[in-house]
Amino acid sequence: MYPSSSVTDLTAVDAAVKAMELQVQAIKDRVRDETLAIPKAKKLIDASLKQQRKLKDMSVYPPTHVPERMSMLNLDTNRWYLFPESSQQNNGSGPFKLDEDPAPPPPPPPKEKKGRSTPPLWFISAEELDSLSSYMRGRLTLEKVNAAINDMATYVEANYQLIAAPKKNVAGDRWEKALVIRDIAMHEAVKGKHFFLETDMKGPSLKPDNTGKAILTVLRHLGRVSETRLGHHRVIILLKPH
Repeated sequence: MYPSSSVTDLTAVDAAVKAMELQVQAIKDRVRDETLAIPKAKKLIDASLKQQRKLKDMSVYPPTHVPERMSMLNLDTNRWYLFPESSQQNNGSGPFKLDEDPAPPPPPPPKEKKGRSTPPLWFISAEELDSLSSYMRGRLTLEKVNAAINDMATYVEANYQLIAAPKKNVAGDRWEKALVIRDIAMHEAVKGKHFFLETDMKGPSLKPDNTGKAILTVLRHLGRVSETRLGHHRVIILLKPH
């Protein structure tokens, strides 16, 4: 007979062998399942490729016209298949309803308010300046005159803002000027035109000095501005060149 220690060792070896046999069997079962699944996977891949080819053909040759009523019918049908309960609750008597009243058209967009036009910048050309007599032109350059025209547009814009500003946004000393500007803007000689006052001529290029007066003389002669006097205010009006 074997000693007791040998019997214990053999029992342990037998248990280890049985455990390995179970593992081997589990691996065989897994391999068999995977082998059986391969044909199904191939069929699924083939079906996907066929569907892909169909979709590609449809994208290359789309239908030229789809009736609107049929499109709505298909949309309602698909919605009923996806959400049968909600579709029946909404329509009340079935998966879809063909005789529903069309949705009311959206309201027209609000009309935009016509805003005032931007003060024009009717600059003069070198040919226009050269056409003047040397006595009238004096020491004026094209850059000085056009810089003054830019200043005039700035004065006009400032007066526009003053006219449109509510009283609460205008300081007390400027409110009086705002009232004056509004009265002048409504005068028949000025109404609808771009204008500024002689008192607005505070630079940087156009000032009430000899150079500023010479520039205004040149611009009057070239048809860029006209002048009028309303009360004790000298008003300069911008004119479009002919």
